[in-house]
Amino acid sequence: MSEMKEMCGRQQLLVLTMEECGELIQACSKALRKQELFEYQNLKDEIGDVMCMLELMQDWDVVSYTEIEERVSTKRAKLAQWSELIW
Repeated sequence: MSEMKEMCGRQQLLVLTMEECGELIQACSKALRKQELFEYQNLKDEIGDVMCMLELMQDWDVVSYTEIEERVSTKRAKLAQWSELIW
């Protein structure tokens, strides 16, 4: 934790969010390699960790829920056009 003391709260928030996103990337890769897409606890844990960091970003006024919801709508529209994830 001593490495983080020189950073302000927002800097810590961004660094920790980056690290958690990286861990989620690794968990997604391992779930694919192990073919454990639905029962892979580490994947679920890392998703929760990233969700925590996103909530903290809202708590720290980096982004508002309204801004997030607007972006989610935009992304869903794009996915509906280009993938089979959205019906």
